[in-house]
Amino acid sequence: MMPFLNDMLDQTARERADREALSRENAASEDVVLSHLNSDRRLESRFQFDLEKIMAHLRSEILGQEEALAAVEDSLKVVRADITDPRKPLFVSLFLGPTGVGKTEIIRSLARALHGDADAFCRVDMNTLSQEHYSAAITGAPPGYVGAKEGKTLFDVDKLEGARGRPGIVLFDELEKASAEVIQALLNIFDNGMLTVASGERSYSFRNTLIFMTSNLGAKDVQRFERQKQDTFWKSLWHKRMDRKDLVRIINDRLVETFSPEFINRIDNITIFNWISRDLMRGLIDIETQRLNKRLSKYRCHVELAEELIQHIAQEGFNQQFGARSLRRAMRRYLEVPFAEFLLTEHTPSHSAETEAITYRAHWNANAVRFTSMSQKTAESEQG
Repeated sequence: MMPFLNDMLDQTARERADREALSRENAASEDVVLSHLNSDRRLESRFQFDLEKIMAHLRSEILGQEEALAAVEDSLKVVRADITDPRKPLFVSLFLGPTGVGKTEIIRSLARALHGDADAFCRVDMNTLSQEHYSAAITGAPPGYVGAKEGKTLFDVDKLEGARGRPGIVLFDELEKASAEVIQALLNIFDNGMLTVASGERSYSFRNTLIFMTSNLGAKDVQRFERQKQDTFWKSLWHKRMDRKDLVRIINDRLVETFSPEFINRIDNITIFNWISRDLMRGLIDIETQRLNKRLSKYRCHVELAEELIQHIAQEGFNQQFGARSLRRAMRRYLEVPFAEFLLTEHTPSHSAETEAITYRAHWNANAVRFTSMSQKTAESEQG
């Protein structure tokens, strides 16, 4: 019996450590969270978040998408001033563009800034609602069907409605994969900010909600266009990668072909995200390293990358077609996996708060990643 109890205690301890590590990674810094409660703005509004601090937080995590950030900032200004139409959602935004460019990440960052938790938003994966009969997941089961009286849908009410002084956030991900019936349900929400389930037993309010939608609409057309340009005779004389005008034109054409004018007209903002460019790689590597170090804090250690490793990861991780996801794969291959092996064989964790955290420097040497230990003070003096 005792070994079983010990195993249960060990499992509980591991689960607690995993939750704490995830919480540290998803949590915003204290000053960002407190800014919502201690806003010094003169304007008396039901929304008390500090817009400047919110946007500073977003710009520290989202790189190369200034147009999208500006659109979010403009929308938040109207929300902060509390002059939105009280009969509709606070605003409705559609993010379009290639995969891996930060469409979902900008929403996670906003949730972290507004609510202190990157997962503090209601996410609905529209690829699970591609069939007509799945529309009940949004609207609830109709009268006479199982579950009709409960009025259950996919929506998380707490995340949908937000908190005092802060709006709720809803993300409809991969919008283009939803059925026509689901799109019609969204149209009703955009019109009056309310969703009454099919049974009539319950209503959900979106009038304190920021609604985001993301889509990879036109991604295949963009790739096809790029291949055609590369296969032409002119490639041997002059070749220029697809510019933003080409990207916007192709995606806008596909948008109009896919959705009705009535649906498009009810969207407050449509933003097409940029490609991930090579000059953003260093900044993205810094962000990913910071997130890894938050997860490593439970072991009283963290890692910093030597210049040659940064350059190697940037080279291997850059792929315009797959964006930041390609970089994350390179980070896992050239940093996370080697460091995991190092932790398992070389590092002795200390859980004492009085013990100085160990800094490990990661080098790229002889086609392999090597780690050397540094004292925290030495690391800080070198960074200074």
